[in-house]
Amino acid sequence: MPTTARQWLLNGHPRGRGIADDDFKLVETALPDPGAGEMLLATRYLGFDPAQKGWMENIADYVAPMAIGDVMRGSGICEVVASNGGKFAVGDYVFGTTGWTEYLVSDGEGMTKVETDLPPTAVLSVLGTTGLTAYCGLFKVGRPVAGDTVLVSGAAGATGSVVGQLAKIAGCRAVGIAGGAEKCEWLVREAGYDAAIDYKAGNVKAQIREHCPRGVDVIYDNVGGVILDDMLANIATGARVVICGGISRYESGGLPTGPGNYFNLIFRRASMAGFIVLDWASEFPAIRKRLEGFVADGSLTYQEDIQHGFENAPETLQRLFAGKNRGKQMLKL
Repeated sequence: MPTTARQWLLNGHPRGRGIADDDFKLVETALPDPGAGEMLLATRYLGFDPAQKGWMENIADYVAPMAIGDVMRGSGICEVVASNGGKFAVGDYVFGTTGWTEYLVSDGEGMTKVETDLPPTAVLSVLGTTGLTAYCGLFKVGRPVAGDTVLVSGAAGATGSVVGQLAKIAGCRAVGIAGGAEKCEWLVREAGYDAAIDYKAGNVKAQIREHCPRGVDVIYDNVGGVILDDMLANIATGARVVICGGISRYESGGLPTGPGNYFNLIFRRASMAGFIVLDWASEFPAIRKRLEGFVADGSLTYQEDIQHGFENAPETLQRLFAGKNRGKQMLKL
């Protein structure tokens, strides 16, 4: 049984700038023996989300602040390798908030057993925060009805790609915004979007007008900034604008400036709302079953980008902000 574990600690608060290598510190720490009711968990996969930068900055107030020297916060899949009367059996796979550590001692609080017919990594991607965020943001906040036009920014990302497919399942027209011809081609060919807009090609506002001639009924925004402003310029009457994330701000730092076209919310009698997916935690088991059913019947596909090696955790997180990932970003230990 291991007596030590490597861990990545927070070593800097990246406010007003991109994440740097020295924002993290690799250490080796002693592992305590599992006490009564505790288990030793071996981390097999780590999951990565843009929100982690907000946690590092201590901007996100829906989670506890992070101090220098804390184990970097994050989700993971673990195998139970030893148990002292714990709630899970040796050999079980569980998932939840693990932090960036090779091993951890846990009483199982906040951990869920991996129970799916899909590959286990699905609990961090299409059945994890990624899929749940897509589902709750679209259906709880966006409230699409058949025939609506749904416009998604960051559409080739892990969450955005699921949003478009769920919109299609709901009978909507789905248009995605992504960076580069390759991502746009994937959106239409694999993710089932009706059309894709390449923001790198320029004049996003004109491209939106071309592909959404009747206006946009539901905006699902993962980007913020100029892209959000261009989307707001073409909303339909009664539109719902869902604010999920603001990846455009993560490299520049600070909070994004307010959109110049927000007055369209008045002219179009529209609404704009943010959300935190944890608000629907009680519904997660039922939503996971629905999402798994969509995957099983072929109406929902998903991508996973799996890097390798615990020492590469900081670099793997930074892939999200360089647009290098294809689907849910993960790391196999």
